[in-house]
Order: sequence, then structure tokens, then C-alpha cells
Amino acid sequence: MTLPLALVALISAFGSSFQYGYNVSVINSPAPYMQDFYNRTYLGRTGVPMDSSFQTLLWSLTVSMFPLGGLFGSLMVWPLVNNCGRKGTLLINNLFSIAAAILMGTSELAKTFEVIILSRVIMGIFAGLASNVVPMFLGEMSPKNLRGAIGVVPQLFITIGILAAQILGLNSILGNAEGWPVLLGLTGIPSLIQLLTLPFFPESPRYLLIQKGNEEQARRALQRLRGWEDVDEEIEEMYQEDRSEKEEGQFSVLSLCTFRGLRWQLISIIVMMMGQQLSGVNGVFYYADRIFESAGVDSSSIQYVTVSTGAINVIMTLLAVFIVESLGRRILLLAGFVMCSASCAVLTLALNLQSTVPWMSYLSIACVIVYIIGHAIGPSPIPAVMITEMFLQSSRPAAFMVGGSVHWLSNFTVGLVFLYMEAGLGPYSFLIFCAICLATLLYIFFIVPETKNKTFMEINRIMAKRNKVEIQESEELKDSLPLGNQEEKKVLSSSE
Repeated sequence: MTLPLALVALISAFGSSFQYGYNVSVINSPAPYMQDFYNRTYLGRTGVPMDSSFQTLLWSLTVSMFPLGGLFGSLMVWPLVNNCGRKGTLLINNLFSIAAAILMGTSELAKTFEVIILSRVIMGIFAGLASNVVPMFLGEMSPKNLRGAIGVVPQLFITIGILAAQILGLNSILGNAEGWPVLLGLTGIPSLIQLLTLPFFPESPRYLLIQKGNEEQARRALQRLRGWEDVDEEIEEMYQEDRSEKEEGQFSVLSLCTFRGLRWQLISIIVMMMGQQLSGVNGVFYYADRIFESAGVDSSSIQYVTVSTGAINVIMTLLAVFIVESLGRRILLLAGFVMCSASCAVLTLALNLQSTVPWMSYLSIACVIVYIIGHAIGPSPIPAVMITEMFLQSSRPAAFMVGGSVHWLSNFTVGLVFLYMEAGLGPYSFLIFCAICLATLLYIFFIVPETKNKTFMEINRIMAKRNKVEIQESEELKDSLPLGNQEEKKVLSSSE
């Protein structure tokens, strides 16, 4: 690990991923004061108090507009990263965050709650781009022996962002009637820092060589990132991939979805991204206070319990950074989903029995903590790493666009319906999350391969067998991957 690689990982993750986590959690603690602001503003305009059902709808929109914006941001990934580069896209993306921060920070002065909802959409667009581009950027810059660890860094900063929002959102700090606009507006500061510092670091070497055709810049970037002059081996690996790229061109989302040679890779990222979000993790964080309140935690202590769970989330994700290269991706995914499914099942039982068995409220809290630990070590950080590793340069932007769209659409669904689902099903809501965790677990067990310490080409060769295609390699491309759309008939044959 060299200093330039470490710095670019930290700057990219702090300026982008941190804000994703911050904005997932930032409206949780000041919710009563924000809802009161909504009601006062409505009363001042109309002369009548806001209907409770309308207030519930507005608050659900406030929560769910963030992931909806994330979906829009994900749809922008493919054109932006191909035309502006990975670093260029991150720099442009900061403009969304800074604009949203200014709007949210001044919303109370302007006496408009609509601008908060709009800003949540804009902030979601930022997060949708960031959550896809940062893992892609860092994955392409990392050597294969550090790709998993560095690939988890964005998720680590997401958890740090969640914790920062929980701490700053305490009633004694900014989670109060006077401080909540400042709490929302602080999100622009990391973007400003990234905007000022990231230009001093190199673009992705793979983007420079394969997509821009500039070997000299790619070589200089690699030498700076690796800390040594001899980078010929990595350059040659990129050239092998580049020879495939020249034949197949860039994958669009449509060609990716119809190309047989990447069928199981595509299905796998869709399943993992759906499993990651529909397992209920953002339901836990969006409505953490409500879960602890229903578990019998004293109202004066709820915020501090929520902060402690955020700290556990950070610690376990940091642990994942250090163990992902030794244990591998697959075992962390399996262990994580086992813990999540078990904790959801037990939590359902505990919440149903806590009115008759007093100590069940403590079991409920324990289940939430176990769930957060399980999600932090596998389901949260690993899927984005797997997208980087299971696709080549030509298909990776389209794959992130698909995976990101599924991620944010699933996130939006949970944010929008969880409150109603909880009202209708009560504790049995978590049985739905349990079933989703189990289904994702079984798919990973039977389909998803281990990818640690393998080159992108080796991973795609493994997946070629799953796709029932044979690779007919010439001597020149002996170590290369299956070619794409235009060469499919030449190099891939069915083995039904």
C-alpha cells in the first residue's frame, strides 16, 4: 500500500461515500423538529393544521426521495464515466452535493419544506453516482492483492457517515429545533474538500490506457500508485484486455442484458444488490429510533443506543477491510446473510413476546446489533467489490449502472413502504426480510464463485463455465477473456 493509493482512496471515499451514509441517517434524529417545521409552514400558508396522513406522506417522500434520486444518479453512471472518466465524474458530481447542501441549509429561512424534498432528490443523484463510481475508480486503481480491502473502503466511509450523522444529530448538538438546518447543510463540506484535492491525483490507469489509448499517462499513473518504475506486467495485462475491447466495443446496458457470455455475472449482481437492500438494512437505519422505542428502550436513551449501533457498524466494516483478503468475498457474504436472516427471525419472536416477557426487549436490541454486524461484514461492502471484479473494462460501467439502479430502486422501495408495512404487519415485517436473506444466501452458495487474489481475466474465465461457453484462445490472446458481442460467434461456442 503506497501513500498515493491510500490518499486517493481516502479522499474519494470521504468526499463521496461518506455523504451517502450521512444522508441515509441525517434526517432520523431531527425528524420531529423537521415535521414540526412542515406543519408550521403549512399552517402559515393555509391557516389550518396539516392532516396527519398528509404529514406521513410528506415525510415518507422526504425519506424516499433520496434513494429515488440515487436511481436517477445510477442511470447517469455509464455515459459520465465513459466520457468524463472516473475521476472527472467524481469532480463533476460534487456540484450536486454542494447545491443540495445550500438548499437544505437555507430551507427554514426560505420557509419551504418542498425544497428539502427536492434537495433530497439532488443529494440522491449525487449518492447514486458516488456509490457506483467510487468502487469502480478504486477497484481499477488497486493491485489484485489489495482490491478487496480497498474495495471495502467506500462502505467503511458510508458507515462513518452514518455514525457522524447520528452523533451530530444528538439533541444536545444539532438534532434540535435550531440546529437541524445546519445538520443538513454540513453535507457540502466533504464535497468541497474533494473538489480541491482530488485533481492532484491520477485518473484510473485502466481508463487511461484502454479507453483513452494513452499508455504514457497510464504508465505514469501506475508508477505513482505502485511506488516503483517497473509496471510492465500490469500494462501488458491491460493490453490483453484492450485487444478484446477493440473487437467488442463498449457494452451498453441493452447489449449487456442480452449477451450470453455475461449472463450469470449480470444475474449475480442483480441478486446481490436486491438482497443487500431488500434485506431491510435501510429500514433499520431509517427508523432505528422507532425500532428501539418498540423494543422498550427509554425515550431519553434511544439516541445514544442508535449511536452505539452506528459505532458497531463502523468497527465491523473496518474489520471487513482487514479480513476480506484472507477469508475471501464469498465466505463474508454467506456469514453475513446467515446472521441477518437469523436475527430477523429471532427479532420477530422477541417483539411479539416483549409485552409478556420483560427480558425480550433486550433480546430485540441484541438482534438489531447482530443484524448490523452481519450486514457490515458481508452484504453491505462486498457486492460493489464483486461488480468490479466480475466484469471487464468494456462492460463494467454498464454493470455498475444496472447494479446501482437495482440497489437504489430496492432502497427506494424499502424507504417508501417500510413505515406502512410496519403499521400493517407489525413485528412480522422482519419475516419478509428474513426470507429475502435466506433466498440470497442460497443463490450465493450455489452460484457465486470466490474472486479473491484473481485477475479480472481469471474471474471471467471461471464465469465462462457457468455461462456454458467455451473459450477458444489463440496464442496471442492465450491469457485473455471471452470476447464480446461482435466476436461472440468466433470465440464462444455453446456447450449445451
